[in-house]
Amino acid sequence: MTRKKVKLTFIVNDAAQKATYKKRKNNLLKKVDELSTLCGIEACAIVQGPHEPQPHIWPSSWGVHRVLSKFRTMPELEKNKKMMNQETFMRQRVLKAKEKVEKLRKGNREQEMTMIMFQCLN
Repeated sequence: MTRKKVKLTFIVNDAAQKATYKKRKNNLLKKVDELSTLCGIEACAIVQGPHEPQPHIWPSSWGVHRVLSKFRTMPELEKNKKMMNQETFMRQRVLKAKEKVEKLRKGNREQEMTMIMFQCLN
């Protein structure tokens, strides 16, 4: 049985909001744990809720410091290799879309020429 799509809107009811937050936070932490285990990577999560005085830290405060210090000690070039802002992300998407459109145009042109050639032969 498939789930129906959830409408993402602000939850006005305070009790429902707290319950949803708790469920989603637990699911998020579970996914981070699964990602860390399955892919063999170091991962951490810090979740600060509106009704909690302290943020929830996974796996531990020491683990988060280890992951962050490892990230901070990486060379700048290595750190920024995969990072991108919204502008560069959109430029890459536009470039890929243009390449796809050009490839489709070329295919269409070839099909049209083939059809014209067959019509001429008939």
